[in-house]
Amino acid sequence: MGIGPQGLDARLPGAQDVLEPFRTLMAQADTRIELARACLMIARDAYPELDMAYYLGQIERFGMRLRAQVGQRGVEEKVIALNEFMFGELGFAGNFDAYYDPRNSYLNEVIDRRTGIPISLSILYIELGRRIGLPLEGVSFPGHFLVRLRLRGGMLVLDAFAGGAPQSEDDLRERIERVVPKGAAGGIPLESLPLEQFLEPASHRQILARVLRNLKSIYRDADEPAQLLKVLNRILVVTPDASAELRDRGLLYQRLECWQPALADLAAYVERAPDAPDGEDVRLQLMALRAQCARMN
Repeated sequence: MGIGPQGLDARLPGAQDVLEPFRTLMAQADTRIELARACLMIARDAYPELDMAYYLGQIERFGMRLRAQVGQRGVEEKVIALNEFMFGELGFAGNFDAYYDPRNSYLNEVIDRRTGIPISLSILYIELGRRIGLPLEGVSFPGHFLVRLRLRGGMLVLDAFAGGAPQSEDDLRERIERVVPKGAAGGIPLESLPLEQFLEPASHRQILARVLRNLKSIYRDADEPAQLLKVLNRILVVTPDASAELRDRGLLYQRLECWQPALADLAAYVERAPDAPDGEDVRLQLMALRAQCARMN
């Protein structure tokens, strides 16, 4: 598997200590969770020497420059100024050429390289917008993370991956039709579904879970078990009740020959989800794990 010494460290109980600051942050009320800080904590799994103070300061410096330009403009003018500043002056842009590069999901790399994917660019967009009084919110739209801004009498939906471009109703419905399978709405035609149900604001925990699940998919497909384990550890801090993530971590521990943690995770999974479709398969895995652990005693 080619895990290497750094990967082996991820198996050790002491490796959990790096999660303590993240757990402390996640224990706060959702609206008090600082998205940028949480994202930089996630990035430390790939960049252990990352200087969080530098990157948080960089965001503050961006915000100060933007505030100086915006002054007392109205809401629409602030959105235009934000787009011109972030995507014009600073040069941020969507990474169309290497969409699945994991660096697109790490906020330090997004800031350094001035490129990212919809959710990482949206997080920075939201952070900068709030510094000029724009109460921007993330939207876990199907297949493509977006940003919304409530206006008097309506809502503005923006795509940070496309330079903050406003999204029309036709744009949004076209996105839905591209990614939502026909028949998924119980026989209701997709064009009849109210857009509002797809435009609910994402909580900070939901945003972070989506960032982490993107990384999970990338590291799973790249067969990088050490990084995948770090991502799963953080997902389970953000969403501790996510049974499927607990199962996946247990199976990964089993692959890494970490028998006791694998046994604990998979036993907890079948207890939480006794009627899961894969329950019998997991119970068979548990029998094998118990036998393995017995041989080690």
